[in-house]
Amino acid sequence: MKKMMMTALFAAMVALVAQAGTNNVDIVAAARKQIGVTVSYDPAYRKLGYPGGDVPRTSGVCTDVIIRALRDARKVDLQKLVHEDMKGSFAKYPQNWGLKKPDANIDHRRVPNLQCYFKRKGWSLKASKAASDYEPGDFVTVKVGGRLPHIMIVSDRKASDGTPLVIHNIGSGTQEEDVLFAYPLTGHYRIP
Repeated sequence: MKKMMMTALFAAMVALVAQAGTNNVDIVAAARKQIGVTVSYDPAYRKLGYPGGDVPRTSGVCTDVIIRALRDARKVDLQKLVHEDMKGSFAKYPQNWGLKKPDANIDHRRVPNLQCYFKRKGWSLKASKAASDYEPGDFVTVKVGGRLPHIMIVSDRKASDGTPLVIHNIGSGTQEEDVLFAYPLTGHYRIP
């Protein structure tokens, strides 16, 4: 009898955890704090400190929103993590830029490299058009204009139709907008 009760209690706890999701709202809160701080878009190559390097917080690109949110919320340094992974597995990463070796100044700031790193970490999920498949703190990659890779963080706020908003920098600084399904989806990632 006691074993049956423990089994039932365990099953109920598993169901509650599954229902609650991953609870990555700390990532969302850290991304939201960039709104009004990061006010421009600047893709220029810059020499960065390592580890923990960053461009000035007043500017950046879409990947910088992700980099800063993870650094601020979780003390996760994507610059260091991506660079170390690329040093050991350079050939597994996209070879779009003609580099012969990793570059800690820029590699973590490129969407295709983040996609590769997230897949290698086992964070990939199926990209779908169902709003219910997206949780706060998820990362979503898209193609803007059919060719430009872009990355966004799913917000804990929703549009009136129930679609989650996203936090991203697509050209005018960090913004929170209803554009989750505005562009063709190329990836969906969740930190466990």
